Parts: sequence; structure tokens; C-alpha cells
Amino acid sequence: MKAKAASGSPLWHNARVLHIAANALLALTLAALLAAGAAWLATRPAFTLRSVSIESSPGTALRFVSTTLLRNSSARAVEGNFFAVDLDKVRARYEALPWVRRAAVRRVWPDRLVVTIEEHRPLAIWGAGQLINTHGELFAANLAEAEEDGPLPELAGPNGSHASVLARYHDLQRWLAPLQRRPLAVSLSQRWAWSARLDDGTALLIGREQGIAIEARVRRWVELYPRVQSRIEHAPAVVDLRYPNGFALRTASAAPHAAATGAAKAGAAKAGAAVAKAGSGAAKAGAAVVDAGSAVAKAGAAVVKAGSGVVKAGAVRVGADGAAGTGAGTAGGQRK
Repeated sequence: MKAKAASGSPLWHNARVLHIAANALLALTLAALLAAGAAWLATRPAFTLRSVSIESSPGTALRFVSTTLLRNSSARAVEGNFFAVDLDKVRARYEALPWVRRAAVRRVWPDRLVVTIEEHRPLAIWGAGQLINTHGELFAANLAEAEEDGPLPELAGPNGSHASVLARYHDLQRWLAPLQRRPLAVSLSQRWAWSARLDDGTALLIGREQGIAIEARVRRWVELYPRVQSRIEHAPAVVDLRYPNGFALRTASAAPHAAATGAAKAGAAKAGAAVAKAGSGAAKAGAAVVDAGSAVAKAGAAVVKAGSGVVKAGAVRVGADGAAGTGAGTAGGQRK
């Protein structure tokens, strides 16, 4: 009978349950008091934000960010006092400004915010009007401001290819160093063919990444060009590296135009260019075109096939051994 009575007694007769309930009520009461106290403190004038300090990231100085925009952003972005201000909202407001790559916001007791600004550092121009920073990221800003210290390299390519084009720009910087040349522009076409413009005005046609590797083509030209340079009268306007067994040069002085047309048997000459029958090996100082069936000569200079003699106007074809000359031969490899 006693056990039954004990098991049927009300909860308020159970000391353990009453103890747990009392502790829970006390905790809720304390939490409510703390919340009310925090709310009261948050509305006190003593915690009103009185200043927003702007500083640059360590080791740098702010150069491009407008101080006027920074001040205006401070006035618009900061809402609430020391406790209530939304730091993420303030940060986003600053990062929306031109030239700001990243912003960090922190509270400083009792009434101040400090905003640390990291600027974009322009490295190159991308496409029609964007910029690439030193982290390889695209951003938009005033191009005239970006080029205050001088022209920036111009990079171009399909959408989403800026990282690959930037990497190729750095590759060309290294590969061209022995010639004391540097790229001013690097482009990737919609067909994924590479080209570049160098600081001496030379256009470099590199081609697609198939057959011989891009690096091998450029390094071959860098190695052989000093030997070829002494044999040509004018600096090349175009260097075509898209051949498997050499490269072609077209000089700036060449003025290509049609000079002669005829059958291989006829052998006609016009405008200072000779058309020779295949196998005859006849070539003359201006330009010579040798063709097995029909021959066309363009005036200007000579294109010499690597080790043999297919010649076109305004260019010199150089083989992998550095040989440049004229004479009868076959057409050689296709461009890549």
C-alpha cells in the first residue's frame, strides 16, 4: 500500500522534479534580464558610433580609391550604434566601390569602426574595357587611372579564358627574355589560336596547341632568330611560328602585290620577280616562287622553305637548322 501511494503522488511532491523546474525558471529569468539589459545598453547615447576610420591593408597605400566615395559610403553604410551596426552590410557597401578588392570591418571600443581597404592592383587590360589585377581576377575601373604609370599589356580571348591568357602572357615573358623582347599584347582566338604583339612591333603568330608544343615553337625561334637577323635587311613585321619544321618572317618593307602568273613551262617574269620552272633552281635577288604545276610570284622579298626553296613575296622561311635561302624544293609542312 505504501509503494502504491508513493507512485501515485503528484509531481509537486517530487523534490527532484521541483529542483529542475526551479533551475530552468531561474535560467530563463536571467536570460531575459540579460537581453533586456543588452537592449537598454544598445540604445544608450554613450554607444553611438562617432567615427569610422579608413586605412589601407598592411604594407600598402591607397592610391586609386576615391576618398570622397569612401566618406560618402561611411555616411550611408553605418546604421545603428556600436552593438547594433551590421558589419557585413558595411563591408559589402565598401566592396562595391571602384578599385576596392576587399574590405574588413571591425569595432573598436567604445564608439569607433575601423575599415581596412585592399585595392585592386592593375596588371593588364582584358578585352574591351575590363582589367585583370595581380591576383588574376577581373574587375571594372577607369582605364585611364589604371595606366597612369604607363600602358598596360592588352589581353584578349573567349569568355572565361582570362586566366589562361594571363598565364600565357607570363610564359612569353620568360621565353622571350633571351631576345630582350616582351609581349605587349596576347590574344587567344575563338578557334584557340595564339598570337602576340611584341614591344618592337613584331606580330607573333603562334597557332594552336597541337603538333609541336607552343613553348617549343617560341623557343626554337628565340634560338635561331639571332642567326637569321644578320641575313635580312629589315626587321620582321610578322613572325609565323605555325610550321612544324621552321618559321617564316615577313619584313615591314615588303609591299606584296601580284607579280606574275603562268604555267610552269612558260616561265614569265614581271615586276622584278622571277617565276622558275620546278627543278630549274633559278632564283633571283628579289623573290622567287617555285611550283610544280603553276607558279605565282609576289614582289617584295623571299620566303625560303626550311632546307629547300619555296619562296613567297615579303617573307623568309627558316628551317629548324637556321638555314635561310632560295632554291627548288617541295612545300613543307602545314601551318598549325
